[in-house]
Amino acid sequence: MAATLRRFNGFRLLKSTPALNLQQAKNLSTASSWANSNKKLISAIGAVTGGVGALLFALEQSVDANSGEVHSPAQPWNHKGLFSSLDHQSVRRGYEVYKQVCSACHSMQYIAYRNLVGVSHTEAEAKAEAEQITVRDGPDDTGNYFDRPGKLSDYFPSPYPNEEAARAANNGAYPPDLSYIVSARKGGEDYIFSLLTGYHDPPAGVVLREGQYFNPYFPGGAISMAQVLYNEVIEYEDGTPPTQSQLAKDVATFLKWTSEPEHDDRKQLLIKVIAILGFLTAISYYIKRHKWSSLKSRKIVFVPKEK
Repeated sequence: MAATLRRFNGFRLLKSTPALNLQQAKNLSTASSWANSNKKLISAIGAVTGGVGALLFALEQSVDANSGEVHSPAQPWNHKGLFSSLDHQSVRRGYEVYKQVCSACHSMQYIAYRNLVGVSHTEAEAKAEAEQITVRDGPDDTGNYFDRPGKLSDYFPSPYPNEEAARAANNGAYPPDLSYIVSARKGGEDYIFSLLTGYHDPPAGVVLREGQYFNPYFPGGAISMAQVLYNEVIEYEDGTPPTQSQLAKDVATFLKWTSEPEHDDRKQLLIKVIAILGFLTAISYYIKRHKWSSLKSRKIVFVPKEK
């Protein structure tokens, strides 16, 4: 056994190592050395990331500035507040504008008459609106198709039977469906309002083809839709003065509702969530204070044993 230990000692396997001093221990600290050597690298990465983000933002702004269109200004909509609902009287008037003006060219194939119930019309009024249209239905028991008055489950009728007929009637331009137009356009209802009220004579140097009109809010400035909203172009049932801006505001609000029919329900749910979370937060704070008060207020005293 002694010979074995001497052999290991000869190989320096059991040789004692002198203790490290404080400076040597600091030199072996990987955390401090890593922080010092990589501080500049992290700073450089942060600077490069910030520069790339600023460059992308500047490029996006430059593209928007050179897009040839005017950005629609923000309007003071009643429903823009965190807890503000849609103006349902305005939604009803906007439906009148769509029915008497916009429906001549634009469809709303995803909106049914039943969707109006409880929002802008009563059930009887919505039924009366649906009965004004004629729907081709069938086949019946004899295999024939027939025409019937509309009902609540029917969707708004399309002014054209297909896309080809719509393009033929509008010089090759296809009027888009308006069901979700507010969500599909940058600017939302601000864009719709500005587009409907933004027609002007083309400036010098702008050449329009036959059947086109100048609107700075439309991409490219040349739009195939003529100006359709004028003062007193229709009469409101409630007697509201039908100015051009009022007509555009009401139809934009109506299209906001068709694009987001859950708008009011979503904000009502937000109010409920905030109320419930506030109540639970108060209860949690009270329980925490009650449970931990004895632990935080206690005193620990050391009493040595008597000899």
